[in-house]
Amino acid sequence: MPKEWILNQANMRWGLTKKNKVGPVSELIRKCFPKYLRDWEEFYYKNAYSKKHLEELGRRLYIKITEVCQAEIESITEEDCINFIINLVIDRTYDGYQSEIQTIYGQLQQALGVKVEPAPDEWDRRYNVDFFIKVNEQYIGLQIKPAGYAYITQIINELEFQKKTHEKFTAKYGGKVFYVISIKEGKKKIIHNSDVIGEIRKEIERLKKK
Repeated sequence: MPKEWILNQANMRWGLTKKNKVGPVSELIRKCFPKYLRDWEEFYYKNAYSKKHLEELGRRLYIKITEVCQAEIESITEEDCINFIINLVIDRTYDGYQSEIQTIYGQLQQALGVKVEPAPDEWDRRYNVDFFIKVNEQYIGLQIKPAGYAYITQIINELEFQKKTHEKFTAKYGGKVFYVISIKEGKKKIIHNSDVIGEIRKEIERLKKK
């Protein structure tokens, strides 16, 4: 397993089995429709690249591992390893957190001061709910839509159906389902209908009192 991991990592790094190096193998094997391994082997060597070509790629991989990777490994110091672990646990975790709160659900979570969680796939299919907020043993549903969604013909046709699924969600889980409209401002997404935050907050309070 360690050997295979090294081979795989090095191969991905230098792209020695990418389409431009070995051809569109997924398309080729479907075209071949082989019954046995030897059928595919013969077809590939005849219609794509020769065995000699693959052997040469293997030799190039060997050079990369034994020369380039070896030299890089030897250049790594104890301090490099210490800094890497600290950077991964502290700096990158914080950066990831900051990226998360730039998302719509992250902004909602921060504004409301409650946990906003991804909905199960079943809820997405059955109730058209992307995220939820749990209040005691009840749930508020959230569906995130891009700005302008209401003017897309296909969406207009779906709105009535979605309204019914949202009513079913409320009947079963107690909380309303809210549309949260996402709009891009530069590279960042922001909540377009910011008034929905107050509406969700009221719904949270209502459910807390039940």
